Amino acid sequence: MMPKYWQRKPLGELVRIASGQVDPKDPEIAQRLSVGPDNLRSGGGFDRASVKTAADLDQISGKYAFDRNAILYSKIRPNLNKIALVDFEGICSADMYPIWVRDDQQAFRDFIFYVMNSERFVADATSRSFRTGLPKINRPDLESIEVPLPPLPEQRKIAAILRTWDLGLEKLEALRAAKVQRHRALTHSLVFGTRQLDRFHTTDEVTPHRWFTLPASWGSLPIGKLAKEIAERNAEGEQYEVLSCSKYDGFVRSLEYFKKQVFSADLSGYKKIWRGDFGFPSNHVEEGSIGLQNLIDVGVVSPIYTVFRFDPKKVDADYAFAVLKTRLYRHIFEVSTSASVDRRGSLRWSEFSKLPFPLPPLAEQQAIAEVLRTAQIDLDALSNEIELLNRQKRGLMQKLLTGEWRVKVEAAA
Repeated sequence: MMPKYWQRKPLGELVRIASGQVDPKDPEIAQRLSVGPDNLRSGGGFDRASVKTAADLDQISGKYAFDRNAILYSKIRPNLNKIALVDFEGICSADMYPIWVRDDQQAFRDFIFYVMNSERFVADATSRSFRTGLPKINRPDLESIEVPLPPLPEQRKIAAILRTWDLGLEKLEALRAAKVQRHRALTHSLVFGTRQLDRFHTTDEVTPHRWFTLPASWGSLPIGKLAKEIAERNAEGEQYEVLSCSKYDGFVRSLEYFKKQVFSADLSGYKKIWRGDFGFPSNHVEEGSIGLQNLIDVGVVSPIYTVFRFDPKKVDADYAFAVLKTRLYRHIFEVSTSASVDRRGSLRWSEFSKLPFPLPPLAEQQAIAEVLRTAQIDLDALSNEIELLNRQKRGLMQKLLTGEWRVKVEAAA
């Protein structure tokens, strides 16, 4: 139950949402940083390093202007909870709302940010967003959401506590980002032989190939010489779990990942994918959506997927996955795709099988895979720690923002 001297007010009474757009082609506006929904992180915050100016992005459509006192909120798919505090002047996509506190003697910007970042607010916003094909929340619906409002000193204290948690999480996120970069560099150096494990290093000689340069003791063969396409279809009446391959998470259970059925009710034409098989949607491989299926013994994927299996006598599957997920191979996929009818890249087995693949001896592949596995375990442990702390923070937000847990406010001098 909310404390008796707290209030509940519609968000629109506390904040002002931007109206009127600016032209990104205007020379002054063009030099401002331009923020889009993709720059915002789910759960709050954004990646400043990924933000570019309107001129760099060649933007031509109208944008909203904001200053360092704004909150940025993505109105598209509010269930993703993309919201951020900013400390600079810029412009943002029309798919976002810059928001300002109307009266700073009534509401504190950081407190409003945390309220809008709370599970209850996200649930309210999401429930109002399914009125069109693309879930989004309009201005009147956003303004109508009621939010808790303690006295201003309590707002500041609550926001300060949560900000302390955020600062700690930001440091851990920065550490994770650094570890991810080191892992990528380690992976690239090992799978292409620019750095060899001591017990396998025999020569400094290298052999140039079209896409990479390998140690002289390594070979290179087309993927089709090392793997075969698997086109085993799901028979009528067979019931297997439907899997999808995501850009960052590899193979996932479709229902669990998308929270809804995104596949056909009739699975008789779907392809089987066994544990240890690889697969990718042929029109998305250039985006990095290629995975190694290690979730279940056997599942099924959409007919648009290419499914293939490496010869285990020639290629270690974990080593192969590391190779195919490098940025170099993403580049190879991009330049190898041909234009399709829907103007998205497509890469079929007939072309994919011709791509070169670095081939150290099998024992060296296995050793490389083990080193990368160990590094990944360390990275996963840090990710799990961050996830645990985020869950604890969400629980703390629930207690503080409802008044269930009270904060001590020092009396004014």
